[in-house]
Amino acid sequence: MCVAGCNPGEEPIMRGSYITALSSMVRDGYLYGIALLLVAAALRFFLGGWAWSVPPVLLAVFFLWFFRDPERAIPQGERLVVSPADGKVTEVLRVATPEGETLRLSIFLNVFNVHVNRSPVSGVLREVRYQKGEFLNAMNPASAEKNEQNLAVVEADEGYTVAFKQIAGLLARRIVFKPAPGARLARGERVGLIKFGSRVDVLLPSNAELRVKKGDHVKGGSSILASIPETSPLEAQEELLVETLV
Repeated sequence: MCVAGCNPGEEPIMRGSYITALSSMVRDGYLYGIALLLVAAALRFFLGGWAWSVPPVLLAVFFLWFFRDPERAIPQGERLVVSPADGKVTEVLRVATPEGETLRLSIFLNVFNVHVNRSPVSGVLREVRYQKGEFLNAMNPASAEKNEQNLAVVEADEGYTVAFKQIAGLLARRIVFKPAPGARLARGERVGLIKFGSRVDVLLPSNAELRVKKGDHVKGGSSILASIPETSPLEAQEELLVETLV
């Protein structure tokens, strides 16, 4: 089980020792940036010119920008599911699971997107499950099953379940997830980070009413992905059957 930052080939660090507050994840940008600025200063000192210092300075600026963590306006209202990540909706698909049919939305994050992840609903975190794997391009459909990933399952206050999966990509080699199972999450609450290009899948009840479509760009915590009707998926199927028979 991974509820932590995971490097390739390493087991996730468990519980208290692994958890870094999101502020510390953002501090990663400062650490990268300061280190690169020191490299630039050393190059300037030893080589006597600024030309060699330009690349590390530009990289420092990029890291400071990449780890940005903007505030978001969280939508209010019952039974709403917000996006757990910034990016582009690349797939909307119904998939069969042991628990029944699920609606899956895939969101692709490129290196220019904000990479802080947020909880899609308010509720209790019931499960966190880490899986080692490959580092295929996140646009590859096989990445949903084969890539290194971290699955979080949240039981919403209204009684339905929403899961979201952080999936490492070709460049993304570190998944960070902050809360532990049993934690209470608020809609739009910061929960983790995937570094350097990645994918997040959202698994919704099959009766979810989508508010987005393939090709839409979404923002973590503020874009509404779907609303969940009070009618359960099974009840919805029974009503459809009755209407069909009538």
